[in-house]
This record gives sequence, C-alpha cells and structure tokens, in this order.
Amino acid sequence: MNEANDKPLYLEDLHVGQRFTSGSYDMDEDRMKAFATEFDPQPFHVDEAAAKKSIFRGLAASGWHTAAATMRLLVTGGLQFANGIVGLGGELSWPKPTRPGDTLRVESEILEIIPSRSKPDRGVVIVRSVTLNQNGEQVQLLTAKLLVFRRNFDPQVSL
Repeated sequence: MNEANDKPLYLEDLHVGQRFTSGSYDMDEDRMKAFATEFDPQPFHVDEAAAKKSIFRGLAASGWHTAAATMRLLVTGGLQFANGIVGLGGELSWPKPTRPGDTLRVESEILEIIPSRSKPDRGVVIVRSVTLNQNGEQVQLLTAKLLVFRRNFDPQVSL
C-alpha cells in the first residue's frame, strides 16, 4: 500500500514505518539477454545451455538488470519523492535469481529519517526496498540512503 496518495513527497511528509508498494515489471527473456550481453556478459545470463550447468540451474537475469528494473519501479511509483530519488549509497543483495517471465514488484519501508544539521532544507532517509517476484520470493534486497528535500528546497542551491 502506498500511503502517499499520488502527490510528490517531501521530507516532512515522511515517517518511520511508512510503506510503499510499486507497480509491476515483467522480466522478458530477450531483454534479459540483451542487457547481460551489453553489461554483464556471463554465460549463465546469456546462454540457456551454459546456464543449466551453472549454479543457477537455468537462465538468470544479471543482478544489475534486477537492480535497474527495481529503480524503474521505484521512480515510476514506488517512492514518489519530490525532486527525484537521489541515492547517497546503500547495501544490495540478491538472495534468489530473477528468471525469464518473472513479474517483479517492490515493497519499501522507511527505516530512519535524519534531518541535516548543516543544510536544513534536506535530510537523509534510510529506505529498505524488497524486490519480489510473482511468488512473493525475494530476488533483491536494497537498503539505501536517499537524499530527500523539504518543501522549501531551492533547486538552484548546490548539493
């Protein structure tokens, strides 16, 4: 459930424990192979026969493709932060491979809000985002530090 209506959210709109749910994204086999061919050309991402002999026992999306799909889901509705989702770092893991035909969705929760002492127009928000497949299995875990602005943010002021 997205508690955010459909309005962009500012720092003062957020609270610890707030949850957000994205739309869905279908992992297409041809797109998975194309992504991997360009960015992560390992046999278990691009060749079915090699993938069957690998630790994955079948074709698996590059973790970076899963991360890119997750980002798309967050930007297009998972986290409607005013002024965009600005990442400052985080921790990422892939507990289960993403497969061709998987339908992904992201569930996020705000873990911590840290207002800036030196720049009062912003703060850091720690968000845990879990990417799930159609069976509810976790395929990616992301805990991210995000820069979130207050309503009085002036976009011409530097970061």
